[in-house]
Amino acid sequence: MTRNYRFTFGPWNIGTGSDPFGPPVRPDLPFAVKLREYKKLGFDGVQLHDDDVCPADWNVEQTRRGCAELKKILVDEGLFAEFVAPRLWEHAQTIDGGYTANSEADRRYALDRSKRAVDIANMIGTRDIVLWLAREGTYIREAKCPIEAPRRILDAVNMLLAYDKNIRILGEMKPNEPMDQAYLPTPGHFLALCYKSADPKRCGVLIESAHSILAGLDPSDDIAYALFHEKLWSVHLNDQNGLKYDQDKSFGSVDLRRAFNTVWVLERAKYGGCIGLDVKAMRTTKPEHQVKHLANSRAIFLRLVEVARSIDSSKVERLRAERDYESLELYIVEKLMGK
Repeated sequence: MTRNYRFTFGPWNIGTGSDPFGPPVRPDLPFAVKLREYKKLGFDGVQLHDDDVCPADWNVEQTRRGCAELKKILVDEGLFAEFVAPRLWEHAQTIDGGYTANSEADRRYALDRSKRAVDIANMIGTRDIVLWLAREGTYIREAKCPIEAPRRILDAVNMLLAYDKNIRILGEMKPNEPMDQAYLPTPGHFLALCYKSADPKRCGVLIESAHSILAGLDPSDDIAYALFHEKLWSVHLNDQNGLKYDQDKSFGSVDLRRAFNTVWVLERAKYGGCIGLDVKAMRTTKPEHQVKHLANSRAIFLRLVEVARSIDSSKVERLRAERDYESLELYIVEKLMGK
């Protein structure tokens, strides 16, 4: 049977084009306007940070009202919330990291904010909590204890698992940026931590293409390994020009064969999670074109699904058995060329 994929993206994927070297080049769109674009573009769900839902400093009652208002908007727009991620990299108390900060008060802030993110997730109707450990690392090795740091991350994961018995924790790992060196830099590192957690069945990963590429790895291999563990619960698909900063280019725009292998492995595994896109428009993009990168990425993914489904598996197995990898390579490349 042909399976359909559900697509999601985050409101941060429609941006102003500002970067560390220049100001905004496009006007910022209100959050409500961004939400109205989802269905028009063929997307089904929304990825959210806690403060995308409501300001981080709101009290309990304000938060409850804010969540109710957003949930109504999502229902009215025919959307669902895929996950909530606590934004632990912009607040003044997370300069030195959240869970791994040397300051006990700062660690407490990160834990409290993470618990609030769980509350928000419950109120808007999702059980998935994504942890992007943005500042859980160092600029110099001596700044933190490298043995204590992963233990503190594990303690945070266990705290969240104990706080709510229904949630799932998805680690989104990245080797560097904004920190020079990150703790748990790859999905494999977080998978190892999952098995040391208080409830391994509720710990898994979200794998982003660009993050794997930055680590010198192939995204399809990272994805396949997580699928082997039955712990691939979401993906962020994009593309990347080499081992540079995190570029979040449109999926398949740099290396089409790499993108094909990502789609092919998802197809072969009958992956049932969301296809999340984490892509940004080029800074030169005009305001009237600022959602094309999302539509284009979705279209490329679906075209590669068609290619993957056209692959003759018996031919692939025959060429593997004959160890005729040259012919196998030509077969795949010709498929990508439309033959």
